[in-house]
Amino acid sequence: MNIDELLERTRAELKRPGPREAAAAYAGGALLVDTRPAAQRAAEGEIPGALIVERNVLEWRLDPASEARLPVASYDRAVIVFCSEGYASSLAAASLRQLGVDATDLDGGFQAWAAAGLPVTGGPQPG
Repeated sequence: MNIDELLERTRAELKRPGPREAAAAYAGGALLVDTRPAAQRAAEGEIPGALIVERNVLEWRLDPASEARLPVASYDRAVIVFCSEGYASSLAAASLRQLGVDATDLDGGFQAWAAAGLPVTGGPQPG
């Protein structure tokens, strides 16, 4: 199996919301988690209110059974993770699901959210 096949198999098991569906889920209490590194967030911008948990510590911070968990970690709260374009976040969501977390990822990632005209802060300024 190669990475493209793994990604396809992973995504077949996820119900990936688009930007507007993710925004509605977030407004309804889902946890929106930005897994991008700091440099990428600075270059692209951020979604206001999204929890920042970089990919390299994601499972430890969101696994309710982990000693390193964040207070928001729960088996009962929906989690929508996102990266820049929605590739790494699909694999991250699958990993969280293996831990029993109700997780999925934002289809198209931050780029799709911004392109949909949803709120963002920072990043490139028009001009």
